[in-house]
Order: sequence, then C-alpha cells, then structure tokens
Amino acid sequence: MQSSERVDAALDYVIAAETSHIEITPRALKNEDSFAVFDAHGDATPGTGGTHGLFHRDTRHLSKLFLTLCGVRPLLLSSTVREDNATFTCDMTNPHLSGRDGEDLAHSLIHLRRQRFLFGAACHDSLTLHNFDVVPRDIEIAFDFAADFADLFEVRGARRTRRGVFHQPRVWEDRVQLAYTGLDGQTRRTVLRFEPQPTELTGERARYALTLAAGETLGLFIEVRFNDAAESGRSARLGFRSALHSARAALRERNARAASATSSNQYFNDGLRRASSDLAVLVTDTPEGPYPYAGVPWFSTAFGRDALITAFETLWMDPTLARGVLLYLAANQAKVFDAAADAEPGKILHEVRYGEMAELGEVPFRRYYGSVDSTPLFVMLAAAHFDRTGDLQTAEALWPSVKAALDWIAVHGDRDGDGFVEYHRQTDEGLSNQGWKDSHDSISHEDGSLARGPIALVEVQAYVYAAWLGAARLARALGMDREAAAQEARAGVLRDRFDAAFFDEALGTYVLALDGDKKPCRVRSSNAGHALFTGVARPERAASVVSALMSTASFSGWGVRTLSEEAVRYNPMSYHNGSVWPHDNALIAMGFARYGFKAEALRIFEGLFRASITFDLRRLPELFCGFPRARNLGPVSYPVACAPQAWASAAPFALLQAALGLGFDVGRGRVTFDRPALPDFLDELVLKGVVIAGGKLDVKILRAGSSAAFSVLSRVGDVGLIVEKP
Repeated sequence: MQSSERVDAALDYVIAAETSHIEITPRALKNEDSFAVFDAHGDATPGTGGTHGLFHRDTRHLSKLFLTLCGVRPLLLSSTVREDNATFTCDMTNPHLSGRDGEDLAHSLIHLRRQRFLFGAACHDSLTLHNFDVVPRDIEIAFDFAADFADLFEVRGARRTRRGVFHQPRVWEDRVQLAYTGLDGQTRRTVLRFEPQPTELTGERARYALTLAAGETLGLFIEVRFNDAAESGRSARLGFRSALHSARAALRERNARAASATSSNQYFNDGLRRASSDLAVLVTDTPEGPYPYAGVPWFSTAFGRDALITAFETLWMDPTLARGVLLYLAANQAKVFDAAADAEPGKILHEVRYGEMAELGEVPFRRYYGSVDSTPLFVMLAAAHFDRTGDLQTAEALWPSVKAALDWIAVHGDRDGDGFVEYHRQTDEGLSNQGWKDSHDSISHEDGSLARGPIALVEVQAYVYAAWLGAARLARALGMDREAAAQEARAGVLRDRFDAAFFDEALGTYVLALDGDKKPCRVRSSNAGHALFTGVARPERAASVVSALMSTASFSGWGVRTLSEEAVRYNPMSYHNGSVWPHDNALIAMGFARYGFKAEALRIFEGLFRASITFDLRRLPELFCGFPRARNLGPVSYPVACAPQAWASAAPFALLQAALGLGFDVGRGRVTFDRPALPDFLDELVLKGVVIAGGKLDVKILRAGSSAAFSVLSRVGDVGLIVEKP
C-alpha cells in the first residue's frame, strides 16, 4: 500500500463527535457478529451522523432503509427495545394526507407497527398495518434501501483514496442482491427478501400498492441476509417467526446461566434487568466459549481488556463467562514478534477486526496487541476464576498461557529493566496510548504537556502486582511450590518499588504514570483507585487515596472523574480527561471496600444508580460528562458514548459485590460477606442462584443501619454463608 493511501493515524482512530447520538435517539441491536443502529422510527437514515445501518463483521451491509407511507414519513408514536433486547418495536401512524382525488385521509387512521431483530447473520423485519377507519383505504408503502459496504473505520470517519467495485443490483420478483468486491478480493453481499411480493421492486426500492378494508390487518416481512447468495424458496414470514423463537430462547438461556438480584427498589430492578439483558446480547459464542463483545456501535468485536474487566465484574454471578474469555484469549495469544500488530510472544490480544481496511492493513487492528494491561489482567482473571470455582482442570489448561504472559511481563513488558511495565507503540500506525485511557491526550504532566514514552501507568503496575500473586496461587494449586514462591517474591519487590516511585505525598495519592524519563505525571486521576482494587496499595496509603478520589475536585456527585478538576487538561466533556466511566468507578468502589471504606463505596454506588435512572432504557452508557451533580438536573450525556457497553452494563453487579463484600470459600462451600452494607436506596435485596462447589444458594439481605441482616431462602447441596461484620 502506498503511503498516500494510508489512513491518517494522527488522531489515533478517534471517534469524531460530529453529531450527538442524543439528538437522534438511536436504537441498537446486536447478535453474534452483527449489529444494527437505527433511529427511533426504525430507519437507517443517511445524513444523520453517518452511524446508522446494518453491520456484519465490521462492514456496513445496509446504509439506508427508509419507510414511507403514501410518500411521507409516518408519525412516530412510540419506540423501544424490549427489556430482553430481543426485538426493537416502534408504533407509528399516518399524518393528515390530502388525496389526489380530493378525498383526504385524516391523521391516526392507519396504525403501523414495526418489529425487528437480528439472528443468524440476518436482520428480520415485520411491518403490521391496521386500518382503523370505517371504510376501505388505498395506501402505498415503500422501502428505500441502499448498501455502501463501508468499512466500520470509514463510518467512524477514516478517509480512503480508493474503494473496490460495486456490482449492479440483481433483482428478482421478491428479492434483491446488492454486492461489492473490496480491494481485499472479498465479495460482500446483502440480500433483501420481501414477503408478500412487492407491487414494484428495483435495486433501490420496494413499493406496495395496498387496499386495506375497514378493520383489516396486513403484515409485510423483510429479511436482510449478509453474504448469502440470493436463493429462491425461503419464506421471509416463516423465517421471521422461527428466528424470533430461536433468538429469544438463546437470550433466555444466557440469562438463566447467571445468578440474579432483585430488590425493594423498582428503578434498581429495571436497571439490573436491562444490564443483564445487555450483557446477554453482547455475548458472542466462540469455539472457546461465551465472549462479551465490548459495545455497540463502535466496539462490537472481541477486545481483550474490556472482556477481562467485564468478566471480573460479573465473576460472582457467572464464572462461565470468565472461562470463555480466558480460553478465547489464550487461543489468540501472540506467539511471534509483529511490529505492525504491536505483538510480542506471550502478549494478550487487544482487538480483532474483520473488515476490508483491517484485511488490507490500512488499520492495524486485524489482530492487534497494542494494550499494555490485557496481559496482567489475563493472569489476574485466571487466578480469580480458580479462586471462584476451584476448577483445577481449566487452571491446568491455562497454565502454559499464564506462564507465557508472565514471561512477557518480565521481559518485553519491562522495557528498561526497572521493574515496571511500560508501553510504547512499535509503529506510527499503532495506538500512542495503550492503557484503558487510550486517547492521544490522556496521559499528561501537571503543566498539561503530554507524557512521552515509554510510559509506566499506575494501574498497570497494580495489575502486575496482582498477576504475580495470582500466578503464585495457581502454581501452588498445581503443585509448583518453588514457582509460587518466586512469584510471591516478585510481588513483594514490586510493592515496595511501586510505593516509592508512584505515591506522591503532596498530591496525597498515586501519580498517573512515569514517563520515558521516569518523571512522574503529577496529576490526580481515577487510575489511582485501581491500586486499591488490586491490593498493591499499602494500608497506610488507603485513607489518603480515598480522600483524594472523593474530594469535590474528583467526585462529581455521580461518580469519580477520570481526571481531577484541578488538572490543567481537565475537561468534563472529554473522553478521558474529566468524564465519568461506570466500569472505572465500579473497580474503584471494589477497591474502597477492600480497604474497609464501605461508606465511600456506597456513595459511588448511589451516584451511579441515580445517574442510571435518567438514561434511556435505564442503561448506563460507556461514559458520561463529568459536570458536577446539581439539584433537579441529571448527568450530562457524552455525545458518542456506546450503549450498550459491556463493562458499563456489568458495573452495577460489581457495585453490589463491593457493597456486600461478596466472596467465595470454595473449599468449605461457603459464600462469604465481609462487612456487608446496602445503600440507602435498597431496603431489601435477594440473590438467587449463586453457584458454589456444585451447589446453589438463594439469600435475602435486609438493610440494618450501617450493616445488613441475612437469611437463607434456599440451598442446593452442602453450601452456606459466612457473614463477617465490623
């Protein structure tokens, strides 16, 4: 590829906020490797931010789908995604229409209900029409459609100097095939099938001329398939019904696998049900097991870091998800050096992409390893999964990958041999920042200047500490006592060095990072809270770190900001320099609870809960703006935040774990609760289906002042609970 044809990487693949999602109320659906974004009418409308459409494996297979009734857009009555995320439904009606023959159609006589879902590499769509008039009505329904076959990164704003070949549409009586052959040699197809057969069908429009008798109901069905040849004989109507049954069954099965929580607060219950449904729909079945894709629309693919953190947040309720994540990442662990992919032996995956630009190398993400934290998080999760389940067979299967990850941490991760893990991209096309705050301006000094690499992030050292200790537990369980002792010794050395290099007495907290010259980035950031999450922080530091994070400069009232108001680069509307991220706050709250700061953990819990009530569908987004909480005002939305986003959806479950001090003693078959407490918006909480040691437990928890009272509702097997009170 010529240099002039390369995608400009100067902004590190930033997602440009040219149009706010808030203005167009997007509706998102996802199934396996397909996702869709529509407006509230159910249309994919060109010119409204460019994000609408049907996507499959990082290619937009339908960029336009626009419904008209008698030549005009119907009036929207309601629009929602079902609580289980199985279907999108909207209700519409006709505006007042003047007939060419002088006979008008008064408004609200024709009802239209649109229902849509994704399943089996296809979009299934139905439109039900009902005539509420007392006389027959002649109406015209039209669907305008188009496919630009844009790569996801093009949709996000990347510019390309060349494209492949668009083929002429192939049109039959009831179906149309749109096709494009990319520069990568792959032909991508979209097949639209209509039932009943349209009155008129072209390569860009299906038109129905209908007569609806008084009180008559009529159904139209569209099936949009990705990369299938246009074969005859398939019924869109029967396919709709069969696929809908299968889609709902699959979601029920995924939800049934996990423990559940219900409470005395209906708002909280609504949010938990939505979060559970979001996680279920984001999970994709891989050959290694279930894997949560990161989020819709921009991150509907396998990300290492996101899945690992999501698995941590949900480990208490569904350890099978963690197992799927671990096995998938082990299977895709880097084996060789590849500078373009930022790959080194033992490194854990950052991101996988399947689109044309990734196949051509126009973006480096075909199989990309440019995250510094995925590798220690992988080791942490492997140990945590064993602690949670006692699954020695999986631990044995994972050990070679764990050992390779540990070797990467010790050799390639520690670039200068100082005992800390640093990152630095190997080519100009890679991500310049490779921690979870990966935007180009997220790591800065107190004067606002950007840090130069290699950069050692505070949270990464915390993860490495936990990885050494986790590896020691695994090694001991596998009978490798000498290996365990060596890993424990490494953890001890790192803890001492970490405290000396990262804790800043004047700031009262840990610095954000050390730059390439080992100069500390002396800014207060949320990253410091992750040192509490992993336990690397010395006990005598905890109170000071908690105080810094909960100060008015850092805690907005809704959550802890990514960057303190006092920092030069603070901007509450930025992606990483002052916004609030639910997953970040969940990990911080878990860290607070670990060190005994339950009241502060509950304040974070309360802030995020109150914020969730104001968001569409009670869904916590990827992030929101860091403006201070004000009376009678909700949080300020971030314009291009993904929703659903896996680690944001998982945050309420991690916050519950933090509040309850929920843990597991697998050897004794006991669920443990360390200094449990409930926030003031929960008087009662019921946990059902908590699995441990081959048994199950249902528990009822009542708020009792600053503590909690427990009762066992049901148990299967020799399991029980232990409550440690202050």
